[in-house]
Amino acid sequence: MIVGSLTSTPSAPAAAITRTGAPIVSESFTQQPQVDLFAEQPLIDHTEWTDAIDGRRLLVYPTQPGRKDTFPTAGERAWQEVLSSAPDADTPGMRDQFICHWEWARVVAPDKPSWNLEPWRPDVGYQATVNALCNPGGPER
Repeated sequence: MIVGSLTSTPSAPAAAITRTGAPIVSESFTQQPQVDLFAEQPLIDHTEWTDAIDGRRLLVYPTQPGRKDTFPTAGERAWQEVLSSAPDADTPGMRDQFICHWEWARVVAPDKPSWNLEPWRPDVGYQATVNALCNPGGPER
């Protein structure tokens, strides 16, 4: 059963969320913005590596524009900002986790202080990462 819909982007089609919270990817429901209103503003405030019970974790702190920008190329621009701040984040699966947070976590939990990316999570591809609610290989602890 579909209980809500999300805005689409080229990196992830529009989707709905089931009662379990898992997104279902489907056709686009809305048009994309034609102008990036946040083009000149940073999308990522800062990043911070921490150690967690499961291993290393990169905390990504988006700016307010980073929480609002829906322009089609903004997610990739934000990922490049992450890599500028934390070059060692460029490992298999980390981009998929980030884009998953960019596309879905911003909608589901818009005020979450940081998006947590873990290099130890398996690289399962973008769709499987989305299906795992951005946390392939187990829940976030």
